[in-house]
Amino acid sequence: MSATAELRRTVAELHRELTRYELVSWTAGNVSARVPDQELMVIKPSGVSYDELGPHAMVVTDLHGKLVEGELAPSSDTAAHAYVYRHMPHVGGVVHTHSPYATAWAARGEPIPCVLTMIADEFGGDIPVGPFALIGDDSIGKGIVETLSASRSPAVLMRNHGPFTVGATARAAVKAAVLVEDVARTVHFALQLGKPDVIEQQHVDRLYERYQNVYGQ
Repeated sequence: MSATAELRRTVAELHRELTRYELVSWTAGNVSARVPDQELMVIKPSGVSYDELGPHAMVVTDLHGKLVEGELAPSSDTAAHAYVYRHMPHVGGVVHTHSPYATAWAARGEPIPCVLTMIADEFGGDIPVGPFALIGDDSIGKGIVETLSASRSPAVLMRNHGPFTVGATARAAVKAAVLVEDVARTVHFALQLGKPDVIEQQHVDRLYERYQNVYGQ
């Protein structure tokens, strides 16, 4: 099986995780993956039901968003994903959702503060807010790269839009998308009870180092 064929299967399967964790509605949201050692990526087609997103539906584009393989038009966020891959060579996967709690923080233009060990573990500090940008060109991608280049976080809350996450693989980016919604919800609940305590930076650093380098198998 070719690299692109394998990634089309993987990306199709990962879209099921977005619906499983209720991160998307209707046809919104997308997962993409960089094709290793090629200037290509695999991404969801535009406006297609999640029920129809098998490997055959995934499309392959170059890193400027030009269609290379597939019969359907690529996602409307293709230019943003492509810009990220061109400017962040360590990124192998990008995810965008409109998950409700994380998107609510994006609507407020407010970073999610590091008040939970899970935030320190996965995001390395506050989850930042990126600039407002219109959909359709690489403006969103520029905002993602600019914001994440100054943060350890794999997630950015694009102002008035929603969360974008990145990872070494598409699965890692999906994990970050799941966790950013989880912590956005929990911190929202905490704020209803009062002002939660922010974790001290020295503890954030230790938690992040342990989780990234020791935790797991």
